[in-house]
Amino acid sequence: MSQSFTPLSRRKFLLVASATATTSILLKGCAGEPPSDKPAGSSSAPTVAAGSGVKAGEEPEVKTAKLGYIPIVEAAPLIVASVKGFFAKYGMLDVKIDKQANWGAARDNAKIGSAGGGIDGGQWQMPMPYLMTAGIITDGAKVPMYVLCQLNTQGNGIAIANKHKGKNLGLKVDPKFFADMKAGGTKFKAAYTFPKANQELWIRYWLGASGVDPDSEVELLTVPASQTVADMKRGAMDAFSTGDPWPNRIVADDIGFVSALTSEMWAAHPEEYFAVRQDWADKHPKATKALLKAIMEAQQWCDNFDNRKELAGILAQREYFGVPEAVLEAPLMGKYNLGERSIDDKQQAVLYWKDKKGSVSYPYQSHDLWFLTESHRWKFLDKVQYDEAKALISKVNREDLWKQCAQEIGVAAGDIPTTKSRGIEEFFDGIKFDPANPEAYLSSLKIKRV
Repeated sequence: MSQSFTPLSRRKFLLVASATATTSILLKGCAGEPPSDKPAGSSSAPTVAAGSGVKAGEEPEVKTAKLGYIPIVEAAPLIVASVKGFFAKYGMLDVKIDKQANWGAARDNAKIGSAGGGIDGGQWQMPMPYLMTAGIITDGAKVPMYVLCQLNTQGNGIAIANKHKGKNLGLKVDPKFFADMKAGGTKFKAAYTFPKANQELWIRYWLGASGVDPDSEVELLTVPASQTVADMKRGAMDAFSTGDPWPNRIVADDIGFVSALTSEMWAAHPEEYFAVRQDWADKHPKATKALLKAIMEAQQWCDNFDNRKELAGILAQREYFGVPEAVLEAPLMGKYNLGERSIDDKQQAVLYWKDKKGSVSYPYQSHDLWFLTESHRWKFLDKVQYDEAKALISKVNREDLWKQCAQEIGVAAGDIPTTKSRGIEEFFDGIKFDPANPEAYLSSLKIKRV
């Protein structure tokens, strides 16, 4: 944390000292990522004193952990917990926040763990922690994980290339458009950042709700989030499902428009999660709770709209997202220029702690069940795996730890859910998911593989 003084005679010395101190802080917080100048208005000053949240007997077994993230707004609580000192507050003085090249790299790094040069956990799309636990996306090697909290709701969108403007590709679409493209010899190309995870599930739901079969009428692609803008600009895809700031960047660069926000598809929907390797958590139970407490406090900080401008400045830095601050600030405030229309609604912005349905951070097991049910819909899980879904959720989802941490950091009793289910969920097409009867949900869907 640099200080500034008035005497001009010391200016050169202090500029050097300030730059040195800032570089040291950023290198520690970003695990080797190159430092950069902070955008105007941003601050990396910790908001709390190191160790101030540690009570006698709660000292973490270790002071370090390695957590991975992808440069989309879902990662904000992890970055803020590092930059603003929340990890240090709970005794985790040396948490490394590692930017991952893509979701596949994050999966592989979690597979080997920090002992092998990888990571202990971090930010995940759902249901990746379950697919890793079951060995489905780890070449059969089971990597047991614990889901500790939901990082956010909303903050995602489906961007469409400009060449399709004016063709009624909105929240609902005309199946004939996709059939005509296919008949002409070119399938509509829809991309997402990782297969069998939520950003693929969002685009599949969007298409299927209008009667478009994503497996026969559309060509599905996997593209890293950071490649989104360049690939759409060169015409490599027609649509992309990913998190902010990338849909907004596509519109800002006049490459495409946004057909639908996921907040329109499913208001207050579950998005991405914080999860760690089970063996790391079992070996370091106090450190696990310290990480979770820090992230929960960071979520509360991120959810305060008075902090959103500063949040945009932090995330925009080169070592984190490396995008213009303005590209982040607008959607963080719920101001979306979608290209063909606009939205100004804070309730449709990314939210980190509370939404109109209650807690965002608490990991409802009913939401995990939807992700696994939707995975079964598209045969990513076979019947045997799906039949074991509820038992798997009880092992992987550690909502009990969330409740313990919430009580210990002073979360109001009314903000701590008393049930593991949020109840019946409703989507934009009128379909409902009752976690007490997921088979009825599957039966009600127009297009499915099971």
